[in-house]
Amino acid sequence: MHLVSSRRRLGAILLCVSLVPAAWGKEPVVPAKISGQALEMLKRSIGFKTAAGEGQVPAYAEYLAGELKAGGFAAEDIEITSHGETATLVAYYRGRNPAAKPIVIAAHMDVVPALREDWERDPYVAVVEDGYVFGRGSADNKLGIVSMVAALLWLKEEGFKPRRDIVLALTGDEETSQDNAAMLAEELKHAEMMLNSDAGGAYLGDDGKPVVYALQAAEKTYMDFQVSFSNPGGHSSRPGASNAIHDLARAITRISGFRFPARSSELTQAYFKAAGAMTAGPMGAAMLRYAENPADKEAYEVLASHPEYVGQLGTTCVATTAKAGHAPNALPQSAMVNINCRVFPGESVESVRSTLVTVIDDPKARVTVVGQPVPSDASPLRDDVMKALRKAIDLRAAGLAIVPTMSAGATDGLFYRNVGVPSYGVSGIFMHPKDNFAHGLNERVPVATIDGAVLQWRSLLRDLSR
Repeated sequence: MHLVSSRRRLGAILLCVSLVPAAWGKEPVVPAKISGQALEMLKRSIGFKTAAGEGQVPAYAEYLAGELKAGGFAAEDIEITSHGETATLVAYYRGRNPAAKPIVIAAHMDVVPALREDWERDPYVAVVEDGYVFGRGSADNKLGIVSMVAALLWLKEEGFKPRRDIVLALTGDEETSQDNAAMLAEELKHAEMMLNSDAGGAYLGDDGKPVVYALQAAEKTYMDFQVSFSNPGGHSSRPGASNAIHDLARAITRISGFRFPARSSELTQAYFKAAGAMTAGPMGAAMLRYAENPADKEAYEVLASHPEYVGQLGTTCVATTAKAGHAPNALPQSAMVNINCRVFPGESVESVRSTLVTVIDDPKARVTVVGQPVPSDASPLRDDVMKALRKAIDLRAAGLAIVPTMSAGATDGLFYRNVGVPSYGVSGIFMHPKDNFAHGLNERVPVATIDGAVLQWRSLLRDLSR
């Protein structure tokens, strides 16, 4: 991987930040055929129940392959590989020079589970209502898939001939093991770069206008820890001083009340400096103060109270699943909770585990790491990427600030960075933070962002594949 010095990297960051107010008007027109196709593909995509255990990822991959073939892709350039109940899809848009390093564009086909009884609408039936497309996966990550596929079909229809191959690489287990991403990254480690539709994007303000575009150039390390307690158990009519569930409850309460120390990096400082200058009121002031001094506790508290910012402030750990007991009339012999951590770059697995042990402060607790966390360095801010992104964003909001950021969550980009492929989150979603319900109830995306996302991807691919 090409590395840049801290001084050059920070200079590149500052050059990316434009404080010129965005000209938020009509975007260039996407052809009606492509626009309608993109909306229809998104609706159809939501209908595939691609959560773990449902077995519908292969069927979704076949549907996408059919759309690509109908749009001019040769059957031999599309490969669907089965991986148990899930699958990967790799499609090649062939370039003029087979020796040129390809560009990978990536997304994931799977979604987190959704229970019908919890949702206002059927999560797997797309509903267009009040200017939004509702449905599980609409934002994470099926609009990303659709906008890339629609852009590829548009380029095919125009007869565009890239110099280098464009490789569409779709995984089917990003929300679970991410084994697919690790495998594809290894296969495609000769790539020039990876563009990720599952990160980045623009935040809209309360007036509906974009405030800042976030380019994902780094991400936190995903770690799971299991905290467990064991006990001989016994009859529930004879409770004693020790109880595995009670012990676990105390541990969860202590973790819940703990915050890891504030951390910052060049990326997070640059982000808060740029966003703060364009955000009115106490929030903007807090961003500016935190960018200047991460030890400012008052600024930290203001930012930490907002889910869209808390992940930029340091390591976070939260309880996600729990299991305890074996019978309703017996004292529990075991109790465990999964603690999911998103770890700020530079912190080791052992340092996080050690902190959790100290916070829990119970010698009976067993704290073990689950799986093998995959860290990766930040991607260099390449001139070609920044220029191409600047041009693409200007098509949608001229002069909108583009700020490289660190993603709080883990994406498939982690694995590409780990094998030396520079990776950039360049989602086409323009959305207000209050509308972000990815992984939650009533997930949705604005209908108005679909055409812009397709336009953005077409521009990026035309420029970066030449």
